[in-house]
Amino acid sequence: MGKENSKIFLLVLLGMLSAFGPFVTDMYLPSLPAMGDYFSTTSSMVQLGLTTSMIGLAVGQIFFGPLSDRYGRRLPLLVAMWLFIVSTVFCLFSQNIEQFVAFRLVQGVAGAGGIVISRSVATDKYSGKDLAKMLAVIGAINGVAPVVAPVIGGVFMEFIGWKGIFGILLGLGVVLLAGSYRFRESLPREHRLASKWSDTFRSFKVVLQDRQYVFYVLQMAFAQGVLFSYIASSPFIVQQHYGFSALAFSFCFAVNSVAIGAGAAFSVKFHRPASCTLAGCIRMVMAAVGECIAMMSGCSFWIYELFLFFLLFVMGLTFTSTTTLAMECQRENAGTASALLGAVCFAFGGVVSPLVGIGDILTSSGIIFVISAACSLVCILIALGKRRARLYFAFSTSQKR
Repeated sequence: MGKENSKIFLLVLLGMLSAFGPFVTDMYLPSLPAMGDYFSTTSSMVQLGLTTSMIGLAVGQIFFGPLSDRYGRRLPLLVAMWLFIVSTVFCLFSQNIEQFVAFRLVQGVAGAGGIVISRSVATDKYSGKDLAKMLAVIGAINGVAPVVAPVIGGVFMEFIGWKGIFGILLGLGVVLLAGSYRFRESLPREHRLASKWSDTFRSFKVVLQDRQYVFYVLQMAFAQGVLFSYIASSPFIVQQHYGFSALAFSFCFAVNSVAIGAGAAFSVKFHRPASCTLAGCIRMVMAAVGECIAMMSGCSFWIYELFLFFLLFVMGLTFTSTTTLAMECQRENAGTASALLGAVCFAFGGVVSPLVGIGDILTSSGIIFVISAACSLVCILIALGKRRARLYFAFSTSQKR
C-alpha cells in the first residue's frame, strides 16, 4: 500500500477539497453582471449558472458517497478531479449561456466528489476527539475559501474578466488532481462495502433509519439555510441598499467569512461536540432575532454588519461539531453519511436562496434567518433528547474554555 500520507499533507488536501463549494459558488459572484453582457442575456439566466452548480454539488455527493464506500476513496476522487478540469475548460469556451449553465452543473457534480470524499477520508483516519480536531482544522481552512474566493474574483474581474476567474478554478483543479494522485488510499479493501452494484445505494436506507443522524443533518441543513440566505441577499443589500461598490462588497464578504472560519476553529474549545452545537444554536437564534429586528427597522450598515458577523460566527461554531456528531453516528457508512449530509445542506441552500427575493429583501432575509435558526435549534434538541440536551447545555455553559 506504500508509505502513509503525512498529517500535514492530509490537512491541506482535505481542506482544499472541502473548500470546493465556496470556490465554485462564490468566486464568480462579482462577475455576474459582466457575464450577462458577454453572453447578451438576462441576469436571471446568468444566475441560473449559480443554481445549477448548487444542484450539482448536492446531486454529486449522493453519487460519489456510496461509490467511495464501495471502491475506496482514491479512484472516485481521481474521477471527480478529472471531471472538474474538463467541465471547467468547457465553461471557459462556452459559446452561449445555455452551454455555460449546463457545464456549471457538471462542474458542481465534480466539485461535490472532493467535498464528500474529504469528510470520508477524515473519518477513515481519525475518531473521537482527533476526528473533531481534524474536522475543525479542515473547517477553518474551508472558512478561508469564502474569504479568498470573492476577493480573487473581484480582483481578477477588474483585470482579465470572468474567464480569468475560471482560469483560477482550472488551476486549482490541476493542483488537486496532482494531490489526488499522491494520496494513499484510506479505506482498506476489507472495510469496503462488498455488495452488488444494485445494492450500492441501499446504504442510504440504512443511514436514514438512524433517527439521531437524520436530525443532526437537519440541524446542519437549517444552519446552512442561514448561510445561503446571506449569500443570496448580501450582494443586493450591500451594493443596492447601502450603496457599496462590487469590490467593496467582496471585502465585506471576506470579512464575514472570517467569522465562519473563526467559529469552526473555536469549536474545539468545547469538551463535547454536542455541547458546542447546542450552545451555537441557542446563540444563533438570539443573533438572528436581533438581525431581523435591525433590518426591518432600517438600521445602519454597521448595525447590520455587527449582528451578521456574530450570527455567522455562532453558525460556524456548529458546523464542525455537528459534522463530527453525524459522522460518528454512521462510521461504517461514512461515504454515504457524508454524501447525504452535504447533499441535504446544498439542497436547502438551493431552496432558500430564491426566497430572499420575495418582497422587500431586508424583511424576507431577516425572517428566513429567524426561521432557519429556530428550526436548527429544534433539530438539535430532538437529536439529543430532552434529558441529554439539559445536561449538554449545563456542560457547555460551565465547562467552555
